[in-house]
Amino acid sequence: MLEIDHVDLHYGAAAALRNVSMAARIGEVSCLLGRNGVGKTSLLRAIVGHHPVSRGHIRWDGADITRLKPAQRAQRGIAYVPQGREIFPLLTVKENLETGFAVLPRRQRQIPAEVLDLFPVLRSMLKRRGGDLSGGQQQQLAIARALVMKPRLLVLDEPTEGIQPSIIKDIGQVISFLAKRGDMAILLVEQYFDFARALATRIAVMDRGEILLDDQADRLDAEVVRRHIAV
Repeated sequence: MLEIDHVDLHYGAAAALRNVSMAARIGEVSCLLGRNGVGKTSLLRAIVGHHPVSRGHIRWDGADITRLKPAQRAQRGIAYVPQGREIFPLLTVKENLETGFAVLPRRQRQIPAEVLDLFPVLRSMLKRRGGDLSGGQQQQLAIARALVMKPRLLVLDEPTEGIQPSIIKDIGQVISFLAKRGDMAILLVEQYFDFARALATRIAVMDRGEILLDDQADRLDAEVVRRHIAV
């Protein structure tokens, strides 16, 4: 289980996170909702080690990882799909996938067939440069690259942003499949409530760097959530 325990995070004098606590469990999809600029991405950056926290603790599998470097967290099974995808545009699809090998023992450095089964469009594009793919295909590539790492915690930052509806549906099906498999915790940051509600076991709502609501998805009042995330 991932545990976020009373975390503060600052950019200089500006507080991005205030006393944030939440959890993400193996076999579940935990979704963090909120408007733009409320601290969702800052929390993900804290989890994967891209920005130090000012106070509090982050635990994974019972171990305190608060001060570990990003590579050390990745070696413990934490994979991050950032907002904007951040694939390597000049590398081929196959080479992009192979960058996920960095945290794996040499004997495990092969692209799992299951990854290409989940995203079959990539199988026919392995020799194509990443920058030549559509936005939706790049998003699928970014998720597939994370799965090559064989993660036990998959952190997704707004995977539906700027994506056509058909691929959003495909990505939702993949997330649902991975959660039901029961060997991975999934932390999903989203703005679209309907997409999140269809997938999430648990939903937290953030505003101004704080968690306002946090409960089982089926216990939350949809209209209350919508009011908190409405622009």
